[in-house]
Amino acid sequence: MAAAASALNVSSSSLKPQLPPRFRRHSITILCSASPPPAHPPKPNLSVSSNPLKQTREAPDRTSPSPLVQTLASAGAAAALIAASLCLVDPALAYKGGGPYGSEVTRGQDLTGKDFSGKSLIKQDFKTSILRQANFKGAKLLGASFFDADLTGADLSDADLRGVDFSLANVTKANLSNSNLEGALATGNTSFKGTIITGADFTDVSLRDDQRAYLCKVADGVNPVTGNATRETLLCE
Repeated sequence: MAAAASALNVSSSSLKPQLPPRFRRHSITILCSASPPPAHPPKPNLSVSSNPLKQTREAPDRTSPSPLVQTLASAGAAAALIAASLCLVDPALAYKGGGPYGSEVTRGQDLTGKDFSGKSLIKQDFKTSILRQANFKGAKLLGASFFDADLTGADLSDADLRGVDFSLANVTKANLSNSNLEGALATGNTSFKGTIITGADFTDVSLRDDQRAYLCKVADGVNPVTGNATRETLLCE
């Protein structure tokens, strides 16, 4: 049996191909340098080719609006907000007057009979407003503007009216008693017909000759603040 096994080994070894000696070293090198197969097969490269001709068109993203749609939506929202504000807000608020009287609108408004008595209205803007029978008694109106305003029957007694602009204003039948109008403007067709000016101070007020002549006919009294006689401040003869 041993002899048979030995003979079998000899015969099997003789069947194996024998490489020439010069190739044996290279074959070993090739077998050793070969890297083992990867544990996991590589994932296919799904990146889009840089060649625009080979790129496939991507489906548009329907979940987010385009920049143009966003811009139009913003513009529409702004327009709707403006429209709503014009419908819901008092129209008077669309045109505010100047001055420190809060956010109160006083320019180009109908303020008939409104009570401003004793208030600080320095440099307040009452241009072109309707102020008939409005009450400004004792108010501080230094530098305010009544340009082209209607002050018919308004009470301006004891008011500080220094530097006030009465140009083109209608001051008919207003009460200016004991008020201080030093440096006020009364140019143009300002009307003082029927106005009470007892004790008013008209120092340095620019008046037309016919206005001055009319006021001198009814002027009397002394201003309690400045101590100046009304007739003297009007330069009456």
